[in-house]
Amino acid sequence: NEEISVYTTVRGKKARDILEIALKVKEYELKEGNFSETGCFGFGIEEHIDLGIKYDPQIGIYGMDIYCQLTRPGYRVCRRKQQNGRIGRNHRVTKDEAVKWFQDEFDGVVVKK
Repeated sequence: NEEISVYTTVRGKKARDILEIALKVKEYELKEGNFSETGCFGFGIEEHIDLGIKYDPQIGIYGMDIYCQLTRPGYRVCRRKQQNGRIGRNHRVTKDEAVKWFQDEFDGVVVKK
């Protein structure tokens, strides 16, 4: 019963596959509060075995949080070490755009609460 925290960054096709499996567990339904104003969204899964991972009695059952950050190409300009610059408001992803992307890409449902 030790609490641990681990995170990893996954991009490309593998990230899309993991997101697809995780959304299938949530039945493609997220709350409006899962989306942030910066165009990111996240949700939690209570049992890792729902993702198709085998159960190991030595480890037990654990949950995980999935967090997806949506950015446009060129966003690295404001995060790089050398010659960093500013990103204009029109280049940032908004909450409405993230919700629309989720609904278009995954035929998801956003519940207003």
